[in-house]
Amino acid sequence: MPFIDTPLPGLKIFKPKIWEDSRGYFFEAFNQKEFETAGIAARFVQDNQARSTFGVLRGLHYQVAPFAQAKLVRVLEGEVLDVAVDLREDSSTYGQSYSVRLSAENKWQLFVPRGFAHGYVVLSESAEFFYKCDNFYSKEHEGGIRFDDPSLNIDWEIRPEQAMLSEKDLLLPEFGEHRRG
Repeated sequence: MPFIDTPLPGLKIFKPKIWEDSRGYFFEAFNQKEFETAGIAARFVQDNQARSTFGVLRGLHYQVAPFAQAKLVRVLEGEVLDVAVDLREDSSTYGQSYSVRLSAENKWQLFVPRGFAHGYVVLSESAEFFYKCDNFYSKEHEGGIRFDDPSLNIDWEIRPEQAMLSEKDLLLPEFGEHRRG
């Protein structure tokens, strides 16, 4: 199976099988049957794409019920450090984070289940980031946590002064003060 379990239950890395020859490469980026066999039953309803330059940090974002979202994220161009934080209060890994480098070169994807905050920072000159969601976006149900929260101790692999954030992300609360639900 091309799925690798992470230390956070439900959070999985998908490493697709890639067929390469002199013409280029081919791989299945998503196959519902294969994902279901791996225990991922998400039914994706929305695709999103973002282009950003080095140091752009987006996150940590999530949505609460009834608009909580699972995501399948990947990089089409460039490289990012992708981060997920377990917000499931009944989880043995509540408050723990996991990070992985996703790139156009390695073609890995990260499945982020509902109940996680998610964010990424661009490590290359620029990056094209793509993700599938299993629920629709709802502004009224969005939440977030500061990227530099000291209790999470996330190493974003760039210097803090290099991070470029939106005004909204600069105002996010710390872990423990975040929106629950």
